[in-house]
Amino acid sequence: MTAKADPPPPAGLRYGALGLPLAFVALPLYVHLPQHYATQFGVPLAQLGALLLAARALDAVADPWIGRLCDRALGRPSLRWQLPLAALLLAAGFAGLFFPLPRETPSLLAWAGVLLVLTYLAYSVLTVLHQAWGARLGGGAAHQTRLVAWREGFALVGVVSASVLPATLGLGVTAATLGAALAVGLGLLALAPRPPASNAPPARLALAWQVGEFRRLLTVYLLNGIAAAIPATLLLFFIDDRLQLPASQSLFLASYFAAAVASLPVWLRVIARLGQARAWAVGMGLAIASFAWAGALGAGDQAGFLAVCLASGAALGADLAIPSALLAGVIQRAGHAGHAEGAFFGWWNAATKLNLALAAGLALPLLQALGYAPGQRDPQGLQALTLAYCLLPCALKLAAAGLLYRHFIAKP
Repeated sequence: MTAKADPPPPAGLRYGALGLPLAFVALPLYVHLPQHYATQFGVPLAQLGALLLAARALDAVADPWIGRLCDRALGRPSLRWQLPLAALLLAAGFAGLFFPLPRETPSLLAWAGVLLVLTYLAYSVLTVLHQAWGARLGGGAAHQTRLVAWREGFALVGVVSASVLPATLGLGVTAATLGAALAVGLGLLALAPRPPASNAPPARLALAWQVGEFRRLLTVYLLNGIAAAIPATLLLFFIDDRLQLPASQSLFLASYFAAAVASLPVWLRVIARLGQARAWAVGMGLAIASFAWAGALGAGDQAGFLAVCLASGAALGADLAIPSALLAGVIQRAGHAGHAEGAFFGWWNAATKLNLALAAGLALPLLQALGYAPGQRDPQGLQALTLAYCLLPCALKLAAAGLLYRHFIAKP
């Protein structure tokens, strides 16, 4: 008698698992790396901000081209070696950034600049391929939202792990874990439904910009993304100096992302009831209330900031589950499904990188100019830190919510 084969894992699991290592690598790069170089190697904030701005801006410029290449690669045999190669470069670049060979500032900045570009490009190839893969699988709004929820659910598990590992087991274990997670994620993705092959030529770079609905959605996404990127960049400084609770970093990060994981099933129900755009607006309102409350906190307010982390983490669930699913619908309505997803997601990821570049390149030098320096707790510097971390994101979120209402909720 022939043994019965084990059933394959669910399709959402097979597709979404790669989201774990991609999110796992993002948190240390965007949150831990600035503080690591500032505190461990004494790199001035202005120089560090300029380096991050330049590297992230270059990465953002490359994303549309990467998207065009991804459209060519999807559904072709070359995808089998492109994914592992990008994963290998990503893991190697990550390890080199956190364990640099040079230690003096000039040579250290040069080392970091080269490895940042390498790491960001490898990350972009994997991310755009993964996003375009899911969008090309098609289906309606509910199906696309479920696929995105699987991917972002795994991503949040990766972020929670990355928020705990550096402080508890060290950066060496963190780098090794990233390599293992990439291998598992690629192995499961190889078992996932493959996007249908297309004989259409790669889409022109300007194609996405010819779609008015894409331009409007991207504007909302940009404003909302900058509002999220600024506090992500400043989070550890706020915890250490404003709250004076450095020992609680892991608690706050883990609670924030755990709340986002737990909120995803709730957001799926809210989306089913209100629709994607209205549900996203609810999430923006929750985030605004959370950061406004954070502005009133002071030294030692652990319970208060834990509540902020839980509420803003729940709001993050909406930011993760909804925008990409909205974009998939835009691509379908514009008649470009099945051959141009990479082109759209290339620009989409470029916008994400621009958000992070502006957050680092503008917020860090501005804080230094206003008198804030890590570890110094004079009232003027702490006031500047609080305004940048709490109130500026609220203003940007309000602007994003207004445009979302105008273009996607109140439209005829």
